[in-house]
Amino acid sequence: MFLIHSELPWWQSAVIYQIYPWSFQDSNGDGIGDLPGITSRLDYLKGTPDSLGIDAIWLSPIYPSPMHDFGYDVMDYCDIDPRFGTLADFDRLTSEAHRRGIRIVMDLVLNHTSDQHPWFLESRSSRTSAKRDWYYWADGKSAHRPPNNWAARFGGSAWTQDRQTGQYYLHSFLREQPDLNWTNPAVRDALFGVVRFWLERGVDGFRLDAINWLGKDTNWPNNPRRLAWRSYYRQVHRYDRDQPQAHEALRALRAFVKDRPETVFVGEASSDTPGGPAAFYGTGSDELHEVFDFRLLRSPWQPDAFRRLILESDRAVPLGGWPPVVFSNHDQSRHIDRYGKGGDPVRRARAAALLLFTLRGTPFVYYGEELGLRDGTLGRSDLRDPYTIRYWPWKKGRDPARTPMPWDAELQAGFTTGKPWLPLSRDWRETNVAHEQWDAGSMLSLYKRLIRLKKESNALTAGTYQPVDAGPKECVLYQRIFQAGSRTEAMLIAVNFSSQVQTVSIPTTVPMHGRVGTVTLSTDAKRETERWNAERFQMGPDEGIVVRLE
Repeated sequence: MFLIHSELPWWQSAVIYQIYPWSFQDSNGDGIGDLPGITSRLDYLKGTPDSLGIDAIWLSPIYPSPMHDFGYDVMDYCDIDPRFGTLADFDRLTSEAHRRGIRIVMDLVLNHTSDQHPWFLESRSSRTSAKRDWYYWADGKSAHRPPNNWAARFGGSAWTQDRQTGQYYLHSFLREQPDLNWTNPAVRDALFGVVRFWLERGVDGFRLDAINWLGKDTNWPNNPRRLAWRSYYRQVHRYDRDQPQAHEALRALRAFVKDRPETVFVGEASSDTPGGPAAFYGTGSDELHEVFDFRLLRSPWQPDAFRRLILESDRAVPLGGWPPVVFSNHDQSRHIDRYGKGGDPVRRARAAALLLFTLRGTPFVYYGEELGLRDGTLGRSDLRDPYTIRYWPWKKGRDPARTPMPWDAELQAGFTTGKPWLPLSRDWRETNVAHEQWDAGSMLSLYKRLIRLKKESNALTAGTYQPVDAGPKECVLYQRIFQAGSRTEAMLIAVNFSSQVQTVSIPTTVPMHGRVGTVTLSTDAKRETERWNAERFQMGPDEGIVVRLE
């Protein structure tokens, strides 16, 4: 059957690999990953017969930064932090990536800058500064009371008083991250200039951070209160985010690149934003191309939750939009640990991998996920992330999911010749690329097979998602169906969420595009090429299968 990949926008058929630059590969022995290190590992990602087979890399922030929020506090949007290299190193990475057919997606922070950014330094210099209204400034209610009760995402008040001018500035996250004022056309033009700068250097798209914070109600009303254990959640965030200005900004951004239709914008929005994250697709063609829905990422390993959230997420995406699929990232515990609680982490992670590549949408793979890399076991003295330190040990934090990529079982796992910036994951001697590369039963081999299967299947790349309401409640079943004229390709996906063998029978009353077929892939491997019948089949513990229907 013909493949339709060339007929789709590239991001709809792509597999995107998130690289946390601090942790992927160090080239100079300082213990910190860098751009030359990433370039040296491109063949692992794509370009050889044994490579992973991804299509794009998303780089977490690499801009100059004081690193109060590890790069999400940007000091200069148009340069590279010396920890990671230079613009020349970036240009070489882009060139080498493109030569292998790998696209580059940059992280872009639109809501705020570092308090060390020249824009903010000028803004806070005086009340009459030409850039004063590039940020949000307001008088307090009294000498020591902020303008309202708004809480910052990372805790405490969202307002900090500036001693020099006496006014308060707004920061939705850390006080070192002042919010930009998107009602000011000069701010918009400056950030659109940043987009142009990177597009002209060959960047193929942007992951947009915290998009639903772009607008604010500048009448500064108090947010309504509610009961919760942390200050941020003790209020309904009605006025400090999710305002119409955010949608206006994204429509303007989309229009700005209308002459570059290959540019993709992937957005991050809070799960509780009105209308859900899918609201930021707009009509499907005027705001973002893809918007993360993190509810699956935060869900426990429970079939009812997955069944409901998969359907809700899929149905929420408007015509013209496209869903991303993500189970791990730099802000969350790795999914092998989250989903593995109370069960077999490895078997569940293999089943999750099958879901990742068979659900409708663009799979996002977090570096090391393809190895089954676990969260690091860190002590208080190991921590580097201020947010993790602030809530340690009550919250696990972000550092455990950011440990260095293990390449082999040699000194420092092949990541660095020096001391790594974070300790290696505890199982790095067995969980590393060299150990798994030639093991047909490894997690890495499973990821390669799933990526290859997805690319070879129109149904898994572009087919519709149709749930199958049958079988025991412990199993989640769905079809992916692609039709073009008289040609149809249909795949059935079944995942057993329990640690027990399950017998599944799909009644004849349940609509199916075929009641017999062949097991194309199983997370247990031993069943592949087995004949399959909808009347009755068995699922092993935590097993996932893909069946080509006839």
